[in-house]
Amino acid sequence: MATRTKVTSQKRNRERARQEAQKEKARRRAVAKEQKANTPRRSGDEDPDLAGIVPGPQPHPWADEDEFKDDEEEA
Repeated sequence: MATRTKVTSQKRNRERARQEAQKEKARRRAVAKEQKANTPRRSGDEDPDLAGIVPGPQPHPWADEDEFKDDEEEA
């Protein structure tokens, strides 16, 4: 019959550290969730990430004006 290996102190320490990390992570998530719930939303119709964006083709942010005009003339 096979004998069970003894649980080493290293394995116990690793498992304890993993459990502590999970508890800390759950605590941070709960704090963040509470802060988010208690923080009032900004008043405004637009999402700040999308403010100023117009529908349709957007200009090339890294292209020079001259290069863009040359491409239009060739087409």
